[in-house]
Amino acid sequence: MTDFIDGMLILWYILTTGSILFLIWDLFTNTPTTRLMKLAWILVVLYTGPIGLLVYLLSCRKPIPHMHDAFINVHWKQAVGSLLHCVAGDATGIIFSAVVVYHFGLSNGIDLSIEYLSAFIVGLFIFQALFMLSMYKGNYWLAVRKTFFAETVSMNMVMLGMIPTMVILMHKLPGADNPNHMLFWGVMSLATIIGMITAYPINSWLVARGLKHGMMSAIPEPKSTEMAGMNMPSDMKEKVHTHTAVFPLWESTLILIGSFLLLLVSLWITNLFVPIRFIS
Repeated sequence: MTDFIDGMLILWYILTTGSILFLIWDLFTNTPTTRLMKLAWILVVLYTGPIGLLVYLLSCRKPIPHMHDAFINVHWKQAVGSLLHCVAGDATGIIFSAVVVYHFGLSNGIDLSIEYLSAFIVGLFIFQALFMLSMYKGNYWLAVRKTFFAETVSMNMVMLGMIPTMVILMHKLPGADNPNHMLFWGVMSLATIIGMITAYPINSWLVARGLKHGMMSAIPEPKSTEMAGMNMPSDMKEKVHTHTAVFPLWESTLILIGSFLLLLVSLWITNLFVPIRFIS
């Protein structure tokens, strides 16, 4: 059984390497998206391998030259764009902290708490606020404040899928919690894929309500004089398929509480299989 798992992991890593190489080449030769979106795609495909590449091909890679903006202007693709930078930030925070906390021998409850906090920091302060910066006239802290709600509920839904996967598999599979073991990275890949699935519905809803932005285009402008009149960067126009929306405080509070309740339910179910402890 161990040999079978190792063989599958080796195949997965080979496919992931090929996926990353193709993605990087294609992003810089074919797809006119923003720099931060390119970074998000690279991270997500690094974590999800050929599954992430397939999502990229279906949702972002333009089939015809000069048609990227029209190609991505579909709701489900916009929802994928919203999901993308959420997962890129959250998964990066989780994986980075999981690598670090392993060496301290902490209880799984403390590990999860640190990973949650790390995911929130990376997700909000980098992949949400920076993505939304242009919408708030370059005011970074305004972008942080305006994206707090969307990032929190979206991240909770990512964690809804990732936590049970990580905790149960790392408990059941020897060596799966060790970042020096390739099984660790296989578990993290699977957890990220499941987190994408559980977080897609809320991101679709947030985009539909105008509370999160979707996929972006970065379209070269033919004349610098035209861009000067439009206050655009010298070589690129960034087009974001989104709009800001007024959302009642009571409704956002209920949704925020609901996302935490769902996360707590997933923790309770996980605890039925693997006890979550805060004391070693």
